[in-house]
Amino acid sequence: MDESNIPIDINIGKLQDWLVSRRHVSKEWQKGVPAVREKINNALQDMPKHDDIASLLAGSYINYFHCLKIIEILKETEADSKNLFGRYGSQRMKDWQDIARNYERDNLYLAEAAQILVRNINYEIPGLKKQIAKEEQLQVECEKKHTDFLKNEASSKTEFLTLCKQLGIQGERIKKELVDRLQELPDIYDKIGTSLKPLQPGIDLYAAFTKYILGDKASEVLPLLQFVVEHGNTTVYEWSYGEAPLSVEPDPIHIEIDDEDQGAGDQIDFGDGGAIDFGSLDAPAEIDFGDGDAGAEIDWGNIDVAAPENIDISADLAHVSLEESGIVVEEQGVCGGVARGKDALTLLDNPATRNQIIDQLVELESFLKMRLYETNTSGDNHSFSLLEQLPTESTAALTAMLDAVQVAAGKLTAPEINHLHNVKHSPRYVDVLTAQLKQKLALCDKLSRLAARAADQRAAASARAAELRPVLTRIIARTKELQAQIESEISKKYKGRPVNIIGGVKFL
Repeated sequence: MDESNIPIDINIGKLQDWLVSRRHVSKEWQKGVPAVREKINNALQDMPKHDDIASLLAGSYINYFHCLKIIEILKETEADSKNLFGRYGSQRMKDWQDIARNYERDNLYLAEAAQILVRNINYEIPGLKKQIAKEEQLQVECEKKHTDFLKNEASSKTEFLTLCKQLGIQGERIKKELVDRLQELPDIYDKIGTSLKPLQPGIDLYAAFTKYILGDKASEVLPLLQFVVEHGNTTVYEWSYGEAPLSVEPDPIHIEIDDEDQGAGDQIDFGDGGAIDFGSLDAPAEIDFGDGDAGAEIDWGNIDVAAPENIDISADLAHVSLEESGIVVEEQGVCGGVARGKDALTLLDNPATRNQIIDQLVELESFLKMRLYETNTSGDNHSFSLLEQLPTESTAALTAMLDAVQVAAGKLTAPEINHLHNVKHSPRYVDVLTAQLKQKLALCDKLSRLAARAADQRAAASARAAELRPVLTRIIARTKELQAQIESEISKKYKGRPVNIIGGVKFL
């Protein structure tokens, strides 16, 4: 094989050492670079306007091969300064020709070009690729964040609308709308009380079963629920005393609407003036009059109490009128008295009696479920019990009873009713509920802003990546060109043998 055809392979990492070891460049070639760079900077201050020169100087480090191209361009632009001897009188041409000669001294251009090639391949191009990849990764992350923020915003908005729907409000003036809905609560409770009539068969069955099991020891079952089924949603006074009151004087309710556009002084007054008295949610404490303990006696000290004599006071009492004694005798029947405080509340509105009714509904539901289970597992679908003394009930009848109980319990414990009940009877519940709804709205607004910011960051990252891609393309093209030029210059020094720089730009 002809020696001139044997390629010279040079590893890119050892290119500079190879040039020094082959004595193509000096070990101290870097000392000559500053002077050349200074001349290049001075020459660049006075350049003609030419598109090729502008393109040549854009975004790249000026090297020896650029200088040669600039000289070729100046031969066209400075042609008028050429004299009879073929020399140019233009200072621009002289400056760039001087720069080229300084580069060619001791092959300085070859050492610098090799350094630029190594730097581009090892640092510049990988750095740009890494930066572009980082911007693309940032785009993906911002896109994911944008999607998540919008999803969470929609979820929070849905929760807000769902809660508003449960409360029966629009959500524009939350506290006022909640307070206004309290006026509908009495009608809602009355409708629920009227709808409890279908519970009577189930209550009768429960009572019959209890009486059969316990006999004479059986007590009245579900008394409060039975009363509501028979009489509807009456006042606590009527339940307690067995007769309707002459008048009802409920405690007034004042709720300040201080966080909406009406101002801090606006109030919703549902009764006469006075402070809010929601009472206790627990069962009221009993008053101890001191006579519960039969063994407790009053110590009168040393006073001797004589044994009473047989005194007839009937004659004296006969002459005292009821008006003089101060005793007021009310008429018998349903006239009753005045219901005040908690006695003025209805059975479904009073927290204590409402909880009792719910408990009794649960008790009746549990009984019917047990009976239905026993009926289905007994193998006899036509009788309720093998006990002859109990009335027979079919599975369909028991299912209808159970459905009636579950429907009644569902109405009474519906989220809307619970919220309105708590708003009326808990001093801070309306504030907590309003704050909860407003927090969801604030969260929606915050998530919307975060989504917009993520979209802006994604757009900015996309713009930066778009700016870097042409730079990367240009520097790769320039590096390929520089590598080919270096290989050509080295080949000239070895009589045209092919030169291959291994690990160069082709492997990027």
